[in-house]
Amino acid sequence: MTELAFAITGFVIVMLLGVPLFAAIGMTAVVLFWFADAPFVTLAQIMVERVASPGLIPVPFFVITAVIMQRGGIANVLIKAAESWVGQLRGSAGIVCVIAAAFFATISGSSVATALAIGTVILPIMLERGYERHFAIGTISSAGTLGILIPPSTAMIVYGLVTDASVPRMFLAGFIPGLLQASFIGAYILWYANRHNYPKSPVLSRKEFIAANARALPALFIPGVIFSSIYGGIATVTEAAALSVVAAILVSLYYGQTRIRDLPSVFSEGLISAAAISFIVGGALMFGQWVLQSGMPQKIVRAVVAMDLKAWQFLLAANIVMLMLGMFFDGMVITLVVVPLILPVLIALKIDLIHFAIILVINMEIGLLTPPFGLNLFTMKMISNAPIEEVVRGVLPFITIMLALLMVVTYVPEISLFLPNLVFGK
Repeated sequence: MTELAFAITGFVIVMLLGVPLFAAIGMTAVVLFWFADAPFVTLAQIMVERVASPGLIPVPFFVITAVIMQRGGIANVLIKAAESWVGQLRGSAGIVCVIAAAFFATISGSSVATALAIGTVILPIMLERGYERHFAIGTISSAGTLGILIPPSTAMIVYGLVTDASVPRMFLAGFIPGLLQASFIGAYILWYANRHNYPKSPVLSRKEFIAANARALPALFIPGVIFSSIYGGIATVTEAAALSVVAAILVSLYYGQTRIRDLPSVFSEGLISAAAISFIVGGALMFGQWVLQSGMPQKIVRAVVAMDLKAWQFLLAANIVMLMLGMFFDGMVITLVVVPLILPVLIALKIDLIHFAIILVINMEIGLLTPPFGLNLFTMKMISNAPIEEVVRGVLPFITIMLALLMVVTYVPEISLFLPNLVFGK
């Protein structure tokens, strides 16, 4: 335990000094192996074998798809289609933001990419219609977090790598909680918009309505390819991820926002992002190997058994810890460092790993919104040029909504497990 405390303290210090995340985790693992006098060749084997494992291969494909969609004008098309349906509601631009983010999430797998793509288009519209800037920022930030809850989700893929949980089951488990989150946020937007008398959208003619929705059909083709191929038994998750890249290219070329000569730069951007994720995963897996060799999970299990914690009590404690960690660390760190520690406890307490995956992802979503290091906060600061204090003010009500969602999903596991059990059986 002394070595772990020393290593975690060092990890926090180097992170605060601005050392990249993958390097900080890797350095921590090396120090721990040095303390344990373990062979360093084990670290190299982990990097080569585990990072190149089939479970991680879909990640770069989904990352590239997200980059293509972000550049391909898809967000603008989805926003116009959503507005054609809810334009007559007061505060419709906020509702449109949530709907468009939910659809974009079925393609991107990334919260930051979703917030960036949707926010770039919808923020000027909301400000032009008289929305308070902090409210618009909060709406976009919280809607953007749907990117890792509504599948496909890179966070779920990495969790599956750590726990061997079924990725297709996790994807299905994210649908209902994702729709519930969108409903919670939408209800708050409607209440706030009516209280502040926000405007409705311009009325569309039938011809304009049909045109807006017809133009969005190619964009909806991408999630259709992903999910029909996975759940129709046509392709694995990896193959579906590769198909999503092809579909995204075709759709982006169709909309004319991406040209063939732009593809090399798009691929390079996506591969750089995917490589960064791979290095982070590699460093965290090295740490996880030390955790297993140290026998620490067994010690934690014995401690939990000695305290006679019930499953609901453990989940409450886990949520508190993950919320606190989410204020300072990327959700990937929590998945790759904390989950291996508590995995034996989850099994001992008979907590469903698919259910816990959704609890973890919602915690990650909240972490994206909480200061001081929430990534969506900095994304919205970049888009809006607003002071960080205004950005934080805007997201605070939505953090409360997300906490309510977390409690509901934590203690009503059927919300997460209904669809996986329906499709695959218990």
